[in-house]
Amino acid sequence: NPIITHKAVSKMKTLLFSFRRYFIFFLLCLFVFAGVPEEFAEDKSFFHGFVIPKPIIRIGLGVNLSDVKISSSSGVKVYEAKENYKLIADNVDEVWIKGNKEKLNEKFLIQVVQSEKKEDAEIIAQELRTKIESKVSVAQSTEDGAADTYQVLVGDFRTRQDALSYIKKLNSLGIEDTWILRENITEEESRPLWLLVNDELKSLNDDTVLYFIPSHARSFLSFKGRDYRGIFILQSTRKGVVLINVLNLDDYLKGVVPSELSPYQFSELEAQKAQSIAARTYAFKKLGLNEDLGFDLDDTPNSQFYKGMNAEHPLSSLAVDQTSGQVALYKGKLIDALYTSTCGGMTEDVEKIFNGPALPYLRSVECVYENQKEYSLASERSILPVYIDGKNISPQIAFLNSLGIIPLETDPVFYNVEVSLEEAKNWIGNAALIFGKNNPASYEGGTEFNVQRLAGLMVDSFGWQERVDNLMFPGEKDFVLKNSNGGDGDNGDNVAYLIQSGIFPPTDDLQDPERYISRGELIDYLNKAVLSHETPIEEGLFNRMEKDSVFIDVEKGEEQFVFSPDTYILINSHGDYFFASEVYLIGGEKIRWIEKDGLAVYVEIIDLPQTNVLDRSSPYRSWQVRKSKMDLEKRINQYYPIGELIDIIPQKRSESNRVVELLISGTETQAVVEGLRVRRVLGLKEILFVIDRDYDDSGSITYFEFNGRGWGHGVGLCQVGAYGMAKAGADYEEILQKYYFGITIGEIY
Repeated sequence: NPIITHKAVSKMKTLLFSFRRYFIFFLLCLFVFAGVPEEFAEDKSFFHGFVIPKPIIRIGLGVNLSDVKISSSSGVKVYEAKENYKLIADNVDEVWIKGNKEKLNEKFLIQVVQSEKKEDAEIIAQELRTKIESKVSVAQSTEDGAADTYQVLVGDFRTRQDALSYIKKLNSLGIEDTWILRENITEEESRPLWLLVNDELKSLNDDTVLYFIPSHARSFLSFKGRDYRGIFILQSTRKGVVLINVLNLDDYLKGVVPSELSPYQFSELEAQKAQSIAARTYAFKKLGLNEDLGFDLDDTPNSQFYKGMNAEHPLSSLAVDQTSGQVALYKGKLIDALYTSTCGGMTEDVEKIFNGPALPYLRSVECVYENQKEYSLASERSILPVYIDGKNISPQIAFLNSLGIIPLETDPVFYNVEVSLEEAKNWIGNAALIFGKNNPASYEGGTEFNVQRLAGLMVDSFGWQERVDNLMFPGEKDFVLKNSNGGDGDNGDNVAYLIQSGIFPPTDDLQDPERYISRGELIDYLNKAVLSHETPIEEGLFNRMEKDSVFIDVEKGEEQFVFSPDTYILINSHGDYFFASEVYLIGGEKIRWIEKDGLAVYVEIIDLPQTNVLDRSSPYRSWQVRKSKMDLEKRINQYYPIGELIDIIPQKRSESNRVVELLISGTETQAVVEGLRVRRVLGLKEILFVIDRDYDDSGSITYFEFNGRGWGHGVGLCQVGAYGMAKAGADYEEILQKYYFGITIGEIY
């Protein structure tokens, strides 16, 4: 039927038109509402127009706060968050929040077992409940380790001493591997919050949540003298008022990486990249770690050290940007990216340090680089020892000769002969000219040349007369020259000043007016005088050699000089100098040098590490700590009720020679301490150590001396070792794959 067909078609057109109209309306709504930023509490990307790019991380900047002052570089908006958001301050410079600080009490618990499985921990706890009357519970471990474990806990105990006393009962039941845990608990009380803004005091409810939003997109917030990207949230928790910094993860890392691995001291981009990926992986793995307090990680080394924008540096920020989204994976899963400052030459298996499973990617590895390059500096030039009053001054001769102050004589006898007036005037004048002192060396008097006249010549040539006149008082001169004849008038003042300055030695015979000066003595004095100025000697870290050109990293970039076999090479070992005919360098060594016309005439290598380990540039590559028996006894009894300390004896060492099991013997009991607890109980930098002991006449120990290597827990990436690898030419992937076995680098965003 054509009429029916026509009507049907018309109806269909009407329906299609209506559908199209509603569909377009639906698309418009979808576009509009999809384009509207969701509230921060829901999406965590926007808040009232302030954008925080994903991924987001929440960092706790303080717990149990009472006085909080927040400011902004260009204004801050404050919102009160309840069912709806309420703007309570708009574009203000600073806000003060005052609240009564939570009263935190403490309790102590005794950990008796740690298990990888919660079910196993529950079985052990149930069995223990049949043997003791005290409370037994199971909790997830909060110890900084490589994997989640479950603790079997006994107690609550009101004091540490109560817990220590109860350990004896547990020991009698055969439970010896105990550990005391301290936990803060909150006493409920009224905590009225007050907010002061624009001289107006506002009362806030106990459950108020405040959001602090920069007024402008590129603005930042400040708290306790530090600046932060993102926004702040302030809220009440079971542990008092908490301030949280919410920001983009990479922005967070820009404040973490330079705080964990200084780009000033460890200025290799590939090392900074390795640190960036380790820190990013760690952060993702630990998201939600402090969920009960409203944040993921805190800003302390307990999580990762985070100092906000103040710590940011162009090099570490570049490393974060160039590795954005990259993480370390093992079989497709995020690893526990533990890292340590200085491994001491070898990292450790994770299970030897932390309670938990033996993770295949956290294994012990020697901190050396198989592709390490070596560079040789060789010289045929040296000076035979020249002794003045038992002191070898040949290094000073080389130094002053390199500066052109004195000539070089190969016969040691030359330096023991009395210096002439003309020689003294020439040498002192040459030294003064180096520092722009164009004062003609004057000398008045007869032909005699003694210490008083030398003092006057040096003061006059170096232009120190004003120092003598104004920086020494009469009483000081009398004190310095007492029991000696240092001279009267100006002569006495000059001698006293040079003694006080450390250029002349404070010896009575030197102040004798009849005593003359040898060439060697004058060289010693001139060396000290030159070093008291800003000397024309450069300093940096050895980088590499290309043929006869030496490249040095300095603060402003890179410099180079040409080395020749006629260059003095000296080793400065903690202030003791000696000549070297050949040295081997691998990068990072501290060097001082003097050059003329681009050619090095003097090279000094400071504290040359006699090792090839990658963390050799760390000040903690070796250390020594001396503790009295009494101090250690007091410390140990905070953890174990041993009574009087008898001895500390390593029982087991790991593959890296760390003390992973330690027997502590006391008059009341003995304790076996394992893993990282060894470091905590003894208060040491690392557990890679040996023990020396001092004894009294009765044979009892009086002091323990710990000689060790490294700083940290020794597991995973060695941060200074990463720098050493980067100096040797390794890229960040090679660095990470050395310290984390079998991993791959993947992208998570």
